[in-house]
Amino acid sequence: AKYERLSRTFFIYLIVFWGLYIAGWKVQIAPFIRYLMVSALTAGMMWQALSAKDIAVEMKHMMMLPFECRKFVFSYVAVIGVYTVLIKTAALLAVLLAVSVWRPTEILASVICIIHAILMTAAVYYLKKYWYAGSLWAAVIAAVVLFWGNKPWLILLLCVNSIFAALLLCKADGYDFYRRENEKSQTIKRREHGSVWRYFFRYLRFHKNYLFNTAVMWCVALLLPYFLGEIEGVFVVPIGFAILSLNTPVCILLSCDRDLEQAVRFLPGQRRAFCIPYCLFLFLCNMAADVIFLCSWQLQSNGVTATMIIAAMFFALQSAILSVMLEWFYPIRDWKIESDLWHHPRKYIVPGMMLLLAGAVGAWTSLIPVLMILLVVEAVI
Repeated sequence: AKYERLSRTFFIYLIVFWGLYIAGWKVQIAPFIRYLMVSALTAGMMWQALSAKDIAVEMKHMMMLPFECRKFVFSYVAVIGVYTVLIKTAALLAVLLAVSVWRPTEILASVICIIHAILMTAAVYYLKKYWYAGSLWAAVIAAVVLFWGNKPWLILLLCVNSIFAALLLCKADGYDFYRRENEKSQTIKRREHGSVWRYFFRYLRFHKNYLFNTAVMWCVALLLPYFLGEIEGVFVVPIGFAILSLNTPVCILLSCDRDLEQAVRFLPGQRRAFCIPYCLFLFLCNMAADVIFLCSWQLQSNGVTATMIIAAMFFALQSAILSVMLEWFYPIRDWKIESDLWHHPRKYIVPGMMLLLAGAVGAWTSLIPVLMILLVVEAVI
């Protein structure tokens, strides 16, 4: 609305680009890696924007008016695509242009990759009823870019595939991009007493992408010991705990549900009634990832100690407390669609503080008894 974010975003990206450029730090990046990076990021952000539930409200209002199907579809895809490129993909391009050397042909190829990602993502979203066909199509194109990205015929293939995606969109209706809620799945049984825990699990049940993100974090927890095992030092395991605290969706339940925030702040006594269960819920989510991390560490290095378990509990509790405090005192309100909320810079505050704490623990191993005392005190409070 009124492009209020565009000037601010471009100013930030310009600072990032200029700062990296004058630093003189250069990295050799193969062209096909660049193509894969810009394509994957654009496609992922485009899919999130198309799937945002907040857009469904605006779509419902627009569809009350008469519209031409083809014109509406291409206008809608173009607007979402421009938003994705200017707000999301531009950040990656600012970094890549600053740290690597580009030839004019590679810049042109990257532009074609971005346009191709926009059209293909919209076409796959249109085919979401046939998700297996869309998934296979996306996997084949990703494999072609990955294994034959340096071939001269790749750009021709992407152009042909873009035309095919555009032809598919010609058959689409505006309602194919409208996110209809399943009335049967949204039926909620009336209960005599409210429960914050019931709300948490019901919210996760109705937002499968939150569960998917949690599953991804568990996969990261499983693979992280393999990469951290190459680093020597006491602070390595706490670094893993800090990284695993970056589970953004479950840490923004107040920010993403404005009705819940209004109800929680309006009703009396909700600071204790809501924040304590929410803190415990985040603690359990963090501990689940930390337990998987420790089990994987044990299988690979056979070196899990009682100190590591205590540190896992401490880091999980600290990140949960800090996340709840951020949500209560500094909720995110200036977001338009859910993608903006997920990628808000605030998400890095808690993991960053945990990384600093991990460095402190590594520097002074005598802090472990102090952590134990603090853990007991916080549990009692």
